[in-house]
Amino acid sequence: MDEEERAVRGGSGAPGRDREPGTGWSRRRFVGAVAGAAAVVAVPVTAAEPPGPAAPAGPAPRAGERTAARPPRGPDRPRPLYLGTYTSAEGGGAGIGLAEYDPATGRITGRGTLTGVPDPSYLAVHPDGRTLYAVDERQDGAVTAVRLADRKVLGARGTGGAAPCHLSVHPGGRWLLSANYQSGSVAVHPIDPSGALGERTAVVTHSSPAPGPGQQGPHAHQFATAPDGGHVLAVDLGTDTIYSYRLDERRGTLTEVARAHARPGAGPRHLTFHPGGRHAYLANEVDDTVAVCAYDPPTGRLTIGDPQPSGSSGGTNYPAQFLVTADGSYAFLANRGHNSIARYAVEDSGARLRLLGTVPVAGDFPRQIALSPDGRLLFAANQRSGTVTVFHVDPEGGGLRLAGEPFASPVAVCALPL
Repeated sequence: MDEEERAVRGGSGAPGRDREPGTGWSRRRFVGAVAGAAAVVAVPVTAAEPPGPAAPAGPAPRAGERTAARPPRGPDRPRPLYLGTYTSAEGGGAGIGLAEYDPATGRITGRGTLTGVPDPSYLAVHPDGRTLYAVDERQDGAVTAVRLADRKVLGARGTGGAAPCHLSVHPGGRWLLSANYQSGSVAVHPIDPSGALGERTAVVTHSSPAPGPGQQGPHAHQFATAPDGGHVLAVDLGTDTIYSYRLDERRGTLTEVARAHARPGAGPRHLTFHPGGRHAYLANEVDDTVAVCAYDPPTGRLTIGDPQPSGSSGGTNYPAQFLVTADGSYAFLANRGHNSIARYAVEDSGARLRLLGTVPVAGDFPRQIALSPDGRLLFAANQRSGTVTVFHVDPEGGGLRLAGEPFASPVAVCALPL
């Protein structure tokens, strides 16, 4: 989430940066979803097609067993694409969008909608490829599991907080991590061998330090695992802090081990690690900057470097998310407001970013970006225009080339290519 994107229904709080006067909604979703709903009306939505047959799930793993990922399909065959949206927003979707993409051309074809999941604004898949997870970004927050073989909803579990906006699966496949934006907390849920979720084993609220300038409280925006696997990091926009926890992989509990403090008012939103595991790249939403971070795997300690430009060239802009290529040579940043993808060369074994330039995203408010598994395509979910843009990625020079016209998808806030 961000301060200019979503409205969270209900709750209290004085008008200010966190709250849009007279609405009871946070400015984050009010500006992004309400303005986005108006924009999406002007975009003709591609007619949905009936869902195609799903691949067989195969035998379920035994308890505690780590399974191998499903073998990839042939390079010339369509691959699945799942789309997140807001079901409660005017002009929003009816659930998780189902689509396919051509891995050679990048062309997207709609395949219908999976209903029964409210406000699925962020999506993640289990390492074995059998289960999809979605946040239910509502006042009474929850996370939902969906079995992909037959698209059966396996149930939802409460996150213990309000407006969950991010989730990820621990690499071992046994724990789901989620971040509650409005309440500023992070949660852990066990994953059973079927992919279904159990009752949460931990929820931690970021009660200190005090909120940053213009903030009314903590706003956990991301909860993900470091490459070493032993630490999980929570990025909090409201407290300008990244919290490092050790996850007990037997009990699912969290122990805080370190904190990294961004500049006051930076508003850190999203952290992406370099594949080398010793550096990460931070998108600061509020002050429109990025930073290179050093990471120490033994301790889980993160050190945030000096602010660098987002490529926005001034004006109103909210950096959203970094991506790094699998070989660690290039990084991409989604810029909302400037409506561009910034391109960076990654140098000095991950310790340095060099801005190469920006590419127009051909949409409005690119909320989230994702690379295809083979790294040849980049997908951008554009919230206000209600579109998904696809780019071909040049592995040699990090260039981006538009792959045809953007695909219409109501209030597109997440695109997950498999």
